[in-house]
Amino acid sequence: MKILKKIGIVLLILLVVAQFFGPEKNEGDLTSVNAFIAETNPPKDVQEILKNTCFDCHSSNTRYPWYSNITPVNFWLADHVKDGKKHLDFSNWNSYNLKRKEHKIDELHEEVAKGEMPLNSYTWTHADARLTPEQVEAVVAWGKKVQADYKQQLSVE
Repeated sequence: MKILKKIGIVLLILLVVAQFFGPEKNEGDLTSVNAFIAETNPPKDVQEILKNTCFDCHSSNTRYPWYSNITPVNFWLADHVKDGKKHLDFSNWNSYNLKRKEHKIDELHEEVAKGEMPLNSYTWTHADARLTPEQVEAVVAWGKKVQADYKQQLSVE
């Protein structure tokens, strides 16, 4: 019994010490998405949806919840954001070529339509990110329009 108590104390000490170390946070400026917004021109309702459901993981600015300061949750969140930005980063929209932009918008509206985005793990803690059928429809319609515009531009090139 004494060995379990010692192991528990050591684990508790390690957990407390771990709280002083954490990953770098993704705390840029939300204006970093301005180029994306200007180019794709989402209606105000879609802009708000993107802000509440996409930009935390897919831009250089994440709104962190209170529990993001707790290790190991902070490492999990950092990995989640890093992975999200690897797939789509609205803050780097200008670095994408036209074909890639068309493809990313295609993926965006398809993932939203299928209910794959936003992720369930995100909507559990961000109630405002749960999309209604009307919101899904608005994002999909906007995404298809933007994609069609990019396809038209590609056909001219």
